[in-house]
Amino acid sequence: MKRKVISIPAHATLREAAARLVAHHIGMLPVVDEAMHPVGVVALKDLLNLSMPDFVRLVEHLDFVHEFGAVESFIPDAATLARPVKDYMRPVTTVKEECGLLRAFAIMLKHDLHDLPVVDEQGRLTGIASRVDIGTAILATWSHG
Repeated sequence: MKRKVISIPAHATLREAAARLVAHHIGMLPVVDEAMHPVGVVALKDLLNLSMPDFVRLVEHLDFVHEFGAVESFIPDAATLARPVKDYMRPVTTVKEECGLLRAFAIMLKHDLHDLPVVDEQGRLTGIASRVDIGTAILATWSHG
């Protein structure tokens, strides 16, 4: 688990969220309240979906599309980027610090998550566990058997 967590307040803009994702080279931002309780998440894929052409959602197989041409450089309009994160965040799934590795991994699989916010007993954000963090911790125990 990573203890240095990059998060964002719910009132921050989508432009600010994008800047944090880029600056810290991360794929998910927990959205927190003033007391550092997670209230949602904004993922890289959520923001990238703002640039995705509508037809992508309608086409079952994209194999025939070799490039998107002019839409490759599409940037959402200023009004969209000025919207607050709370308008785009998804519900957050968390685990407590004492959660077992297999349980945490099962939760990630069930909810199709790559990153999982970790909270303390008071529900405050204390870390982020990735699939790689959890998976390597599980595999590390195999060499002790």
